[in-house]
Amino acid sequence: MVALDTISLTVDRGEIVCLVGQSGCGKSTLLRLIAGVDRPDAGRIALNGEEVAGPRTYREPEDRRVGLMFQDYALFPHLSVLDNILFGLKKMPRGQALLRCEAIVAKLGISHLKARFPHMLSGGEQQRVALARALAPQPNVLLMDEPFSNLDRKLRDGVRDETLGLLRELGTTVIIVTHDPEEALSVGDRVVLMRSGQIVQSGAGAEVYDRPASAYAAEFFCTFNKVHSACRDGHAETPLGRFHAPGYSDGDQVVVYIRPQCVRVVDEGSGIPAKVVSCALMGEIEQILLTIESLPEPLRIRSTERRGLRTGDEIRVAVKPQETFVF
Repeated sequence: MVALDTISLTVDRGEIVCLVGQSGCGKSTLLRLIAGVDRPDAGRIALNGEEVAGPRTYREPEDRRVGLMFQDYALFPHLSVLDNILFGLKKMPRGQALLRCEAIVAKLGISHLKARFPHMLSGGEQQRVALARALAPQPNVLLMDEPFSNLDRKLRDGVRDETLGLLRELGTTVIIVTHDPEEALSVGDRVVLMRSGQIVQSGAGAEVYDRPASAYAAEFFCTFNKVHSACRDGHAETPLGRFHAPGYSDGDQVVVYIRPQCVRVVDEGSGIPAKVVSCALMGEIEQILLTIESLPEPLRIRSTERRGLRTGDEIRVAVKPQETFVF
């Protein structure tokens, strides 16, 4: 079984790259290969231009200057915070290692935790200690496997922003694995979307969101209304209107992908007639389900505007054509 297939990835110094994709797509495997935990069957891996894995090369993990931070933090329960951080500095003279440790805990604001043990720490504190241990050896690249997934939602955003701010300040090169589309889009300089062991799209967050290269890429980062159609004269003909479909021939069967936030309620006399099926408040967003004649599935709208609509109300809607995709 092939876990990774024809992967080619270059990460610049100081860049933060997010590997994202569905479970089993090869994200964590790629991290383990870079770290040296696993050995590739083919290809080569180079750090700072020096090959660490290849047909005739294999450098052990401890000799690669790669920091690895696990999802569960993997702190040693029988060691204090100080000794957990010192663990990665065994080859360094004790005095020098203590100075390095003092510097990193001060930078992370956890000096007051040095004598505590992991079970005495909150989730956010454990995350900071794990980060300090990974950064203490001053790695060339830091690999983070789902580093924020164990934190509750409210704590996660704050800890993530604080952590990434520090990593940017330090100029650390970082590769983060995540399954969370929002996290990938918001934290990385570059998003690398994977599927079945391959990279299917790579670019800045805005690029992969605004210009998805495939239906898979589009659906990974957003929920869509999907309308089946046939092409004619370079357009997809649907009950919601005609949508530009470049590259398709007359008669081609396609699917028009419409983001829920791109459907809007319009004034009487314009748009397409629809009937409200349900309205649901989702925090700052309201979701409305509609039925439209000739559409087999309900149409979903998401908006920050609350219109006070009720089940059975008849309204009219329009779609922003520039924010739809045809695949």
